[in-house]
Amino acid sequence: MAAGGFCKLPTGSVVVALNLPRPTAHGTGSVRVLVHARNRARALTRLRNLGMRAVYLRGNAAPPTPDEITAVLHHPDGLIWRTAPDNGVSVTELWHPIRALLRSPAASA
Repeated sequence: MAAGGFCKLPTGSVVVALNLPRPTAHGTGSVRVLVHARNRARALTRLRNLGMRAVYLRGNAAPPTPDEITAVLHHPDGLIWRTAPDNGVSVTELWHPIRALLRSPAASA
């Protein structure tokens, strides 16, 4: 099951964060995906419409951090990703638009 969570904003919209598995050239890895939408159901629908059919949010174990919320709110698409931190090690990678994840060769395998 993917770890994830959400945060409701004062405007009524939500930011949903999910850690999803992604196969890579060096074994398996995971990515942290952030979605800004009007509600949780719409956020998951946005991901499912991109081909991520088995995406579910159960609980609020890993909600988005304030920095993640700022990043997704400042992105025009409101849908970004980066490599998920492993074992609490922070990642200094920049956020990528979701198009970069979907067109990568590892995602199509």
